[in-house]
Amino acid sequence: MKKFELFVDGLFDRHQSINEFLPDIQETQNFTYNLIQLLFPNDPCESQMHYQLKFKESRLLLEKLLYSLRDKLDGSPAEHTGKFFESLPGIYDLLNLDAGAICQFDPAATILQEVICTYPGFHAIAVYRFAHQLVRQGVPLLPRIMSEYAHSKTGIDIHPGAVIGKSFFIDHGTGVVVGETSVIGDNVKIYQGVTLGALIVKKSLAQKKRHPTIQDNVIIYAGSTVLGGDTVIGHDSVIGGNVWLTESVPPESLVYHTSTVKIRASRDKEDYLDFSI
Repeated sequence: MKKFELFVDGLFDRHQSINEFLPDIQETQNFTYNLIQLLFPNDPCESQMHYQLKFKESRLLLEKLLYSLRDKLDGSPAEHTGKFFESLPGIYDLLNLDAGAICQFDPAATILQEVICTYPGFHAIAVYRFAHQLVRQGVPLLPRIMSEYAHSKTGIDIHPGAVIGKSFFIDHGTGVVVGETSVIGDNVKIYQGVTLGALIVKKSLAQKKRHPTIQDNVIIYAGSTVLGGDTVIGHDSVIGGNVWLTESVPPESLVYHTSTVKIRASRDKEDYLDFSI
């Protein structure tokens, strides 16, 4: 019993040291979700005063989260909170362009509100844009908690350090991975299962550009993988499904993977393969 008590005491001491710099995960998730609801409410607010009060509550929650990181910030939690909320009008404009791109190019999307309320791609992009602003401010850890919250909800993994231009469109989205040093231009569309990853995974390369650059007006179809910090996909290119790329592609290229598909009538029983799974 004594040994177990010592173990518990040791855990308590460890948890105390962690809590000095770890923002509360549930509160971070609440802040992220509430911020999306404030920018794009599903229901009209009771009054202007009530709406302003909700924004003040979000500001206080962010300042509280940043307070746990105060020893690692260049500036006070209040200063970083103010800077973040001053950036919201610009983020809001970008998100409207993102939602507009989805609504314009997805035949299944009927109205903008449908995209905002239901599309996982839009949700993941929204959280990315919040988290990326905090990365730009030099805030540690909190952006990753936010992005992993979006990852768990949508199946889309966008590192908050990536740089993404305007009118970004993720269709379906499950399995999409965008690495930390990826650079994505304007009007880019990517589909489910796309990976923008590193060619070599080494801790010694942590400060290097490890992920590809995708220039403006590029489409990358489902299941494609683009790797490497020196890899550049030229503007106005189309990358077909299931392509594996580790080298640059000139502008206005069409890149596709070829495979053989055979179709025959089911009545042809000879050589028929009957698999049991």
